[in-house]
Amino acid sequence: MPTKRTEQRVEEWLSEQLSDTMDFEERSLGKSIKIAFMKSLSDSDTVKRFIVVPSYEMDLPAYESYIATFPGCEKSQDKQKVLEFVLKGYIYIRIEANSYLFDAKKTEYSGISANITEAIVQGPNDALTENIETNMNLIRRRYQSKDLKIEPITIGNVSKTTVAVMYDASRVDREVLEEMRKRLSKISVDILQSAGELEKYLSERKYRMFPTTIVTERPDRVVFNLAEGKVALLMDTVDYAIIAPSIFNDFFTAMDDKIQVPLVGWFMKIIRYVGLFITVTLPAFYVAFTSYNPEILKVQITLLIAGSRAAVPYPSFVEVGLMLLMMEFLIEASLRLPKAIGPTATTVGGLILGQAATQAGLVSNIMIIIVSAVAISNFVIPLNMMAFTVRVLKYFFIFFAAIFGLIGIVVSMIGLIMYLSEIRSFGKPYMKIFAIEGKQGKGDQQNG
Repeated sequence: MPTKRTEQRVEEWLSEQLSDTMDFEERSLGKSIKIAFMKSLSDSDTVKRFIVVPSYEMDLPAYESYIATFPGCEKSQDKQKVLEFVLKGYIYIRIEANSYLFDAKKTEYSGISANITEAIVQGPNDALTENIETNMNLIRRRYQSKDLKIEPITIGNVSKTTVAVMYDASRVDREVLEEMRKRLSKISVDILQSAGELEKYLSERKYRMFPTTIVTERPDRVVFNLAEGKVALLMDTVDYAIIAPSIFNDFFTAMDDKIQVPLVGWFMKIIRYVGLFITVTLPAFYVAFTSYNPEILKVQITLLIAGSRAAVPYPSFVEVGLMLLMMEFLIEASLRLPKAIGPTATTVGGLILGQAATQAGLVSNIMIIIVSAVAISNFVIPLNMMAFTVRVLKYFFIFFAAIFGLIGIVVSMIGLIMYLSEIRSFGKPYMKIFAIEGKQGKGDQQNG
């Protein structure tokens, strides 16, 4: 049975723990009411309207009853819990021999904005925000089912990041859900601040090439995947969600595909796979044809390439590597420069660099065309995590093409297929291109 002395000890302990903190504040509301809170985390208007002002308008029993029954308020005598909740923005209120934790968290988040990394032509264009409760609202408005369950979990010894495990209880794959819970429970880090970090901790393999979970900022993509029995993770302060399990085909599915008529949607997906093939293999084919196997091409094309490279003083793989690296520099610069000057600087830099390098005889005209085609085809991949992987993947093909020619490309392709076939995402085959849906409640046959 808590006593007034017990509660005073909790109050004194809390004050001692946060004594050197500038934004920690303690107040007395009369002789019998004490409050303590973090000014930087708690909403001052809430404190004034719902805690301070009523304390002068009610007698003590009525005020305690008012506080105890207020939504978002709970009673606690646990010291660690009191400290943890105060550091989240709760107000510690001691009324005689009872203490309460009053939810007055101040939320400073950006509003709902348009998608940036997964833009589409038609369909909803709102994106997830940094507020986990807003994100739940965005998803629940689209998924109005009693079976949509949300389990909270806290990760990070210092950051105390709230992660919500979201799934449809009637459709979810139980094995995947249990595996997700198991992996989340094993994460032991001090700070967790981004979806990319969490995705890395969830992976079975430390070293890997391909993403095995989808990281998306689109609430509609989360909703489609929940309906397909997948598990989604939302993080507080992060405007991205993680979806698992995922298959290779998911990364080439845009939300436009679900809006377009089927034939158009399939055509667009084929275009993306063609773009993948061009990005990965075109530079390697250039190296193989110019250095090892020119006899495979028609004589006119062989002479055309040879004429274009007549002034280039070094082997083709050096030429390819040089230009692709310059392209990587331009892409990185466009990402890091301020938005006002980024596009202009990279466009001017690319044009001047390409023209000057060609006129100086450092690279061939055909090489410029190839680099441009590779850059454009790389950007047709809808999800950035796969696009980044493909950017790296083409260098492996170039390496083997530089050593073995066309045979190196064929061996690289076989090795890539074998590697992809061996990957599992939460126990599910990564190369399951055509998902087999159940008979009930699985109307949408597309993944993504």
